[in-house]
Amino acid sequence: MLLKPDQRLKLDDTDDNLFYAYPRFVTHVDEGFIQRLTDLYRERLQPNTRILDMMSSWVSHLPEEIKFAHVEGHGLNAEELKRNPRLNHYFVQNLNENPGLPLPDQEFDAVLNCVSVQYLQYPEAVFSEIHRILKPGGVAIISFSNRMFYQKAIQAWRDASEPGRLELVKRYFASVPGFSTPEIIARKSTAPNFLQWLGAPGGDPFYAAIAHRK
Repeated sequence: MLLKPDQRLKLDDTDDNLFYAYPRFVTHVDEGFIQRLTDLYRERLQPNTRILDMMSSWVSHLPEEIKFAHVEGHGLNAEELKRNPRLNHYFVQNLNENPGLPLPDQEFDAVLNCVSVQYLQYPEAVFSEIHRILKPGGVAIISFSNRMFYQKAIQAWRDASEPGRLELVKRYFASVPGFSTPEIIARKSTAPNFLQWLGAPGGDPFYAAIAHRK
C-alpha cells in the first residue's frame, strides 16, 4: 500500500456524509483558478465524449460551448449535484467507505477530480477504479489548489508542502499499473500568503496532474 495507516487519518474522523449533508453553493477556489481549469478542460476534452466528474458539486467548470455525449456526476451532496446543469445523471457515494464505483469497465473518455483529491483516504483503490472505467487512451485530470477543509484532509496531504502534494498525486497514479507518467501543470501564486488565505483574486495556485490509460 502506498500510504501508511496514520497518513490516512483526518482530524475530524466523524462520518463524511454528516459533514457534507448541508449543501454549500459556493466555489472553493478563486476565479483565476476556475479560468485555468476551464481552459485546461477546453484543451484536453473532446466533444461528444463521456465524462465522469468525480467528487463534484453544483458546478463542474466545463466549457459551456463544448457538448458532451454524457456527463456523469458523483459526490456526497445530492442537492448540490441536482443543481449542476452539466450533469446528465449523478449518484451519491462515500468513496472513503466504498471506493468501488458502480460504473462499467472502460465506459468513460475522461475522469475529472477538482479540488477533492486531498480527502481520499484510500487513493490507491480510487485511482485503480479510475483506470478501470477509463477507455484505453482516456484521460484523468486531477486538479487542486492549496485550499481545503483542513479537518477532512488526510494527514499525508496536510503534512506535505505544495510540491509534495504534487508528488503525492503522481504516486497515486504510479500505484496503478497502466497509467502513463503524469503530466504536471504548476502555476504558483504570486500573491503574499496572507492574501491567498483571504481569497484575494489571483491568489490561488493552480496544480493539475494529467495521465492517460495506456
